[in-house]
Amino acid sequence: MDILEMARNSGMLVMLDGRIGREEYHSVSGSLQALQRFADALRESLSLKANENNACRQHVA
Repeated sequence: MDILEMARNSGMLVMLDGRIGREEYHSVSGSLQALQRFADALRESLSLKANENNACRQHVA
């Protein structure tokens, strides 16, 4: 799950503010609707991952 890609796909603006060594610093901004779309996408992604993990556990047991 690439959280920055998820933010972009939700309509948010993601800017690279700087880089120090290997660390990158980003700013993310957008409308309240874009934030809601991002939260919905994150929730769906986590739900799918949880379902996959449960299916794997049931298959192994």
